[in-house]
Amino acid sequence: MVYVIAEIGINHNGSLDTAKSLIDVAVEAGADAVKFQKRTLEIVYTAKERAGERESPWGTTFEEQKRGLEFTESDYDEIDGYCRSAEIDWFASAWDIPSQEEMRKYNFPHNKIASAMLTHIPFLECVASEKRHTFISTGMATIDDIDTAVKTFQKADCPFTLLHCVSTYPCDDEDCNVKVIQTLKERYKTDVGYSGHERGLMPSILAVAEGASAVERHITLDRTMYGSDQAASLEPAGFKRLVRDIRKVSDTLGDGKKIFLDDEQPIAKKLRYFAQ
Repeated sequence: MVYVIAEIGINHNGSLDTAKSLIDVAVEAGADAVKFQKRTLEIVYTAKERAGERESPWGTTFEEQKRGLEFTESDYDEIDGYCRSAEIDWFASAWDIPSQEEMRKYNFPHNKIASAMLTHIPFLECVASEKRHTFISTGMATIDDIDTAVKTFQKADCPFTLLHCVSTYPCDDEDCNVKVIQTLKERYKTDVGYSGHERGLMPSILAVAEGASAVERHITLDRTMYGSDQAASLEPAGFKRLVRDIRKVSDTLGDGKKIFLDDEQPIAKKLRYFAQ
């Protein structure tokens, strides 16, 4: 069955109540997991970047905006308990090594390499050293970049799933190129999923038809909310339809084995009377 990940990311806008509502959306839709993002601002952004002007609900600087989007350890403790009670997997994509180390306490079922971190070899080595199954997004990457990441995880004997991804927000359908899923499967002989940033549903559904083992999509309560990821996210009704259609596609594709169904038997007797 396709593993469906509801990417909450930073669409919670720093609100635990919003985060919990988004977890509820994922559970109601039938997703398998929700995912967040974790950053240490002083590592990910330079002092000059942090001091830059940026209007937001939290102030007028870039740092105030980014800090407003970050959850504390106690916040994540609460999210951990909420997800366990809701019986849904959760994990986070860290953007630096201290964040990755900080999140280990939750014993996630999976790790996640964000596309932005794909070429950061020390970070890849840190994640791979945990030997925890890892989803690796491949947006903004060349084949050489992916080769290096794959070799890093293979060397560490860490299981992984590649995620075909195009890092535009939102991504136009004609840029989704879901056939890359087959290219990656053939080249690396591994499971390949899809991390989509399109506005609609079709590319994600086609990805399943192309053999995607996992689908990750951003979710939001309302696309008009503040935030750079909101426009590339699905609202609750759209995400619910997507999960429903993913399950239908998986069931409809079947296992490829040709079977003479029991339900076909009486039809054969009726229509093949002349050949008996």
